[in-house]
Amino acid sequence: MKRKLLAATFFALASSFASAADQSVFVTTTPVLDTDNHFIGITTGLDGILSGGLDVITFTGLAAGTYKFDVSVSGQNLSFDPLLSNLNGHTGVAVNAGIASFEYIGIIGASPFTLTLAGVAGPKALYSGDVTVTAVPEPSTYAMLAAGLGVLGMIRRRKSAAGADAA
Repeated sequence: MKRKLLAATFFALASSFASAADQSVFVTTTPVLDTDNHFIGITTGLDGILSGGLDVITFTGLAAGTYKFDVSVSGQNLSFDPLLSNLNGHTGVAVNAGIASFEYIGIIGASPFTLTLAGVAGPKALYSGDVTVTAVPEPSTYAMLAAGLGVLGMIRRRKSAAGADAA
């Protein structure tokens, strides 16, 4: 248990202090700390939206599968470009007031997933964001559930029929 807590703390600290314009953020579907699944953008040389370029944030740590992403980004003195800002090629809603959101985008595949942010930054601009990821069950999971319920119903019916024959 202590190893899991130490690993979670390490990844939380790594993601909360990852402050390069192009960064990698470890994401988990069950965050342990409030700082998990969080990223911060700062000026780094000539790279990143705050320096007049693009920020590419890579989300790692997720196995292959279907996920519902809810990524919210907010900033100060910053306008996001809604046509160039995207999550794995899916555009979200970018508001010129310094807020962008990429909500409920179903992405199928293996990690890493990337968020590209583009826009215009003013003086002392900054932004931060949070990611909520939920695994979406595959259709085969529902099929197995239905088959299992059918088998239980069949067993129940046989027991009822056997009980009626004995009486």
